[in-house]
Amino acid sequence: VYLLTITILLLLWGHLSDRRGRGRVYSWGMLIFTGGSLSCGLAPEIYSLILFRFIQALGASMMMATGPALIKSIFPADRLGRGLGLIGVATSLGLMAGPPISGLLIRWVNWRAIFWVTVPIGLLFFVLGRGPLTGSSRPPAIVRSPEPSRRHGFDWRGAMLWAAAVTLTILVATNVSAPVAGRELAWSAILGAGLVLIFLVWFVFLGHEKRCSAPLLPLPLFRQRFFSMALVSGMLSFVVLFFVLILTPFYLDRILGLPPDQIGYVMMAVPLCVFIVSPVAGRMHDGMGARIVATGGLLCCLISMVLLTGITAETSPFAVAARLALLGFGEAMFLSPNSAAALAGVPDDQVGVTASLLATARNLGMLLGTALAGLIFALYFSHATGGLDMKDFTPASTAAFMFALHRSFQYGAVFALAGLLASWLRPGKPSGAPHLPAVAPDHIEGL
Repeated sequence: VYLLTITILLLLWGHLSDRRGRGRVYSWGMLIFTGGSLSCGLAPEIYSLILFRFIQALGASMMMATGPALIKSIFPADRLGRGLGLIGVATSLGLMAGPPISGLLIRWVNWRAIFWVTVPIGLLFFVLGRGPLTGSSRPPAIVRSPEPSRRHGFDWRGAMLWAAAVTLTILVATNVSAPVAGRELAWSAILGAGLVLIFLVWFVFLGHEKRCSAPLLPLPLFRQRFFSMALVSGMLSFVVLFFVLILTPFYLDRILGLPPDQIGYVMMAVPLCVFIVSPVAGRMHDGMGARIVATGGLLCCLISMVLLTGITAETSPFAVAARLALLGFGEAMFLSPNSAAALAGVPDDQVGVTASLLATARNLGMLLGTALAGLIFALYFSHATGGLDMKDFTPASTAAFMFALHRSFQYGAVFALAGLLASWLRPGKPSGAPHLPAVAPDHIEGL
C-alpha cells in the first residue's frame, strides 16, 4: 500500500506543486506524513494500520514530488548538482540510521515506537519550515489562457487511467513467481494475460494523453533526449540496485552464514558510499556536466555487477562489502547528476512535474528490480534443483543457489549496461524542453 500509493500520487503532486506552490505542497506533506505516523503508532488492528500507512504515503508522496524542485528553486544553475547531492546525503543517512534505530526501538520499546519517533521530528520541521517554504516558493509564472475555460482544468480522467496503469503494472510485477512444476502452461497463460492487460491499459492512457489539451503526462518532454534518457537510465539504475539489495542478504545468510547484525554491516557499504560520494558527484556535475559523470557512475555499477557474478561460497564478507561499496560509489556518481541534468533543462513552471517523474521512475525501478530479481533467481534455482522452491533450501542446494545467484547478477549487469548506454545517449547539455500548456490555477482546488 505504501509504495503503490506513493508511485501513483507523485505525478499528481508534481502538477499541483507547479501551480499552487512547491513549498506549500511540501510543508503540508510533512504535516500529513507526521499525522499518519502518529496514527500508525496508535493503530488498534491491522486494517487500521493499512489505512494509516496510506495516509503516511500520501504525505510522503507530496514531499518526494517537490523536494528536488525546491532545491532547483533555491540553488543557482551552476550549483544545482551540489544541492541535489545533499538529498543523496540525507537519503543515505536515513538508510544507515533507520535499521539500527528501528531494531533498538523494537527491542527495548515495541514496534509502535518506530512510528512515534518521527512525530516530534516532523512537527519540529513543519513549524520551522512553514514560513520559509510557503514564503519563498510561490507558484512560478504561468502562461494563462486569455479566457480560462474548463478544458484547461486538471486532467482527472488521465489521473484515473494513470492510477489504473501503475497499479496493474505493480500488482503483476510483484505477484509473479516461478511456475510450479507441472503447471508451466497455466503459469504462462496467466502471465501472458496480465502482460496483455497492462499493455492495453497503458495504450488507452497514452492515447488519452495525446488528445488531452492539458495532459497529466508531459509527452512533448519525452521527445527531448536529455529528459527521456534521464528517466530511462534512472529507472534502470534502481533495477540494478535492487537486484543487489534483494539477493545479497540471502547469500550472506544462507551461504556465508552471517548473523543479522553482520549482514547489516556488510549491506551498509552501499549507503555509506552514497553518503560520502554524493556531494562530490554534485560538484563534479556542476563542472563537467551529467553525461560524463553519470555515465561513469553507471560504468562503476556495471563493473560491480560483473564482480558480483564471481563471488563463491568461500568469498569473505569484506570482499562482498568491497563490491557493494563500488556499487554505492557508482549510484552516488549517477543519481544527483542525472536529476540535475533533467531539472536544468525544463522551464521553471514544469520543474515539479519533472521531479515527480524522476521519482516515479525510481520507484518503478525499485519494484521491477525486486520482482525481476526474485523471479529470475527462483526460475534458475528451481531449474537447477529439479523444481525445488527457495524455502526448501538446504546445504546440499548450495551449488544450485550460487548458480541462480550468478545468473541473476548477470541479468543485473545487462540492465546496468542498458542504463549506461541510455545515459551516454543524452546530449552534453540540455537543449531546452518545449514549454507545455499550463493549467489555469483557478480550476485547481487549493490544498
